Amino acid sequence: SLGGRVEVKSGLNSLKDTNLRAWTPQMAQLYDVDLLSGRHMTEEDMRGAAPVCVIGNDLIENLMPGIDPIGKEVRWNNIPCEVIGAGKKQGSALGTSLDNWIIIPLTTYKKNYGNQQDSLRVTSRAGSAAKIQESVDEVRQIMRGRHHIAYAKADDFAIETSDSFLALWKDISGSFFAVTIAIASISLVVGGIVIMNIMLVSVTERTREIGVRKALGARRSDILLQFLIESSTVAVIGGAVGVFCGVLVAKLVSWVSPLPSAVQLWSVIGGLLVALSVGLFFGTYPASKAAKLDPVEALRSE
Repeated sequence: SLGGRVEVKSGLNSLKDTNLRAWTPQMAQLYDVDLLSGRHMTEEDMRGAAPVCVIGNDLIENLMPGIDPIGKEVRWNNIPCEVIGAGKKQGSALGTSLDNWIIIPLTTYKKNYGNQQDSLRVTSRAGSAAKIQESVDEVRQIMRGRHHIAYAKADDFAIETSDSFLALWKDISGSFFAVTIAIASISLVVGGIVIMNIMLVSVTERTREIGVRKALGARRSDILLQFLIESSTVAVIGGAVGVFCGVLVAKLVSWVSPLPSAVQLWSVIGGLLVALSVGLFFGTYPASKAAKLDPVEALRSE
C-alpha cells in the first residue's frame, strides 16, 4: 500500500489533509473497512487502473452533504475519480478523525505518480495469534529473497506486528505513569509539610485556648480529634480546589485542541480521599503536640 495526505474536492467544496490510501482489493478485508453503501474495489479495477475510489464519512459530510455519493466524481490533488463506495462513520481516536480518508487502487496511484514513493507498506494477517511469529519468519524470508540480501547482512526493511505496537505503548504509558506518580508524590509531601507547619503555628497561637479546654475537662483525645479534623479539613479543601482546577484544565484542553477529555467520578473521589489521608498523616504530629500540652503551662502562656 502507498499513500499520503491530499486535498479532495467536489464542486466548490474541498477537504484538506485527507489520508490517501492506495490499496489492493485485499487491504479492505485486512483492515475491516465497512461500507454504508456501494462496493469495494475489485481485481478488475486494479488491472485497469480504474479511476474509482471509496471515501470516508468526513468526505461525504463535507463534500456532498445530503447527497448519495455513489457515482459522483471527486478529485484528489485534481485527479478525478468516481465514488464507488461510502464508508460507515467510525468516529475519532485521540482527537484524530477516523473518517477522513479516500481509498484508490494501487495501480491508479502508480499510473499517476509512477513508482516514486518514500516507502511501501505490505500488510498481512496471520491465521491466529499462535501463528504470528511463524508468519513474521515467512515474510522476512520472502522479503530478504526479493531484496537479494546476503545471509550475513541485516534486513533493509522493518517488520511490525501488533505485539510490537502493544509493547511500545506499554513502555510509553509505563514511563508516563511513573513520572506522574513521582510528581504527585513530591507534591503530596510538600503539601503535607505545609499543612503540618500551619497546624504547628496554630497550636502555638492557641496554646492558652487548649489550656482552657483542658481545665474545663477536655481529654487528650478531644484535643487530638479537634486538630486532626482541622488539618483534614484544610487538606480536603486544598484537594477540592485541585480537583476543580484539574477539571477546568481538562475542559480547556478539549476546547482548544482536538484531544478529548473525560473526568471520571472515581478519580475525583480518589483525589479527595488521598487529600484526606495526607491531612490525617501530617496533622498527627501537631495534634499530638497539642494533646500533650500541660494545662497549667498552657494557661500561663500569653
